[in-house]
Amino acid sequence: MKAELQEHINHKFSFLHDKNLLIAISGGIDSVVLTHLFHRLKFTISLAHCNFSLRGKESNEDEAFVKELGEKLQIHTYSIKFDTEAYAEEKGISTQMAARDLRYDWFQKIAKENNIDYIITGHQKDDVLETFLINLTRGTGLDGLLGIPEIQGNIVRPFLLFSRNEILVYAAKKKIPWREDRTNSSIRYVRNKIRHKVVPVLKELNPNLLDTFYNTLENLKETQQIVKDRIQNIKEKIIQLHKNELHFSIPEIKKLSNPKIYLFELLKEYGFTAWNDVADLTDCQSGKQVFSKTHRLLKDRDVLILSEILQQEEIEHFEIPKDTSEISIPIALKLETVDTPFDTKNHPNKVLEELVFDDNTSISIDYDKLEFPLILRKWQKGDFFFPIGLNGKKKVSKFFKDEKISLTDKENVWLLCSKNDIVWVVGKRLDERFKVTKSTSKILKINF
Repeated sequence: MKAELQEHINHKFSFLHDKNLLIAISGGIDSVVLTHLFHRLKFTISLAHCNFSLRGKESNEDEAFVKELGEKLQIHTYSIKFDTEAYAEEKGISTQMAARDLRYDWFQKIAKENNIDYIITGHQKDDVLETFLINLTRGTGLDGLLGIPEIQGNIVRPFLLFSRNEILVYAAKKKIPWREDRTNSSIRYVRNKIRHKVVPVLKELNPNLLDTFYNTLENLKETQQIVKDRIQNIKEKIIQLHKNELHFSIPEIKKLSNPKIYLFELLKEYGFTAWNDVADLTDCQSGKQVFSKTHRLLKDRDVLILSEILQQEEIEHFEIPKDTSEISIPIALKLETVDTPFDTKNHPNKVLEELVFDDNTSISIDYDKLEFPLILRKWQKGDFFFPIGLNGKKKVSKFFKDEKISLTDKENVWLLCSKNDIVWVVGKRLDERFKVTKSTSKILKINF
């Protein structure tokens, strides 16, 4: 088994050599045998054990066992105790999901703080079959049928080469002790029910179940690659990057044979689950939106706009006192007060024109027309201003429409105001009333 693992790593995971590895160890047979083998193969490893406080004394004994193993093999061991049930209740999830989230979050924390390159887990062949069957009974797509990936970010699972029986035989032969979790024999949990009730029946029907299953899995992976290639081709036609957003062309989506399934493949990595609502967006009016926990999908004319939900407190109103030279919240502005540079003898009109028609990210304002503190705020329904270069006033909403500013861009626009008057639609247009004229004696220059 040692030689097989060595060859498997050299063939598929050669990047593990000379790296700092963290082995996730429960004390059960899979992770314990994995630890012994990696130790014998001279990898640079440390151990990480989670005590989930779910089995009282037994959980504490598992922790003690792992620490003792670490001392025996002279391997540094990290351990932590969680109140898993309290966390599950707080998050409204099952204890199994809670344990999984706590475990992987902690592993990543250790890796980040201790220069760990990869996290190694002891998942083996039977785990993949069980995961496949669990996902199949719950309903899933192609990704769910592929079971447990060998490489997932910095998490590597080289033990998928072996079956549970092979690991048992090796442990018995080498007289390797391990901790048996008594809950593994309980059919209270879905995985255990499949392990003890379903898989034995399938193995009766096909004694070579694991081999045929893995052949099927390889076929599914090849099919998945065809899907990935097709989706990549579709992305190039449908998606455009705009700042921090992805814009999906609705006309191009509607040309596809099955828009809903393509949208699923294009958006599944962003956490959406309400797929009927997502598909319906293509025929909804502008402004309709669907949310995942991390992203928003918004219909805007003939595009779907995907943007990340920023987890920060929104500032709606911000004051800029007199003599402020720079702000960074809620947006970055640099302010400078200067005397008018008009050369009345030579080129007054040219200088004036350059000041009046600055680009939209750098403006010049008649300082004496301002009342401090200036106000930065988001636009509101009914707001109007006098856009420079136009005759008369215009509603801000109409200005946005004429400038073809997207719905998400509108949400991020700030107004610079003097009392109740809009001075500048920031980054878009200066107000005519505050422009520099020949009679201006002092100028406020603002860079966005």
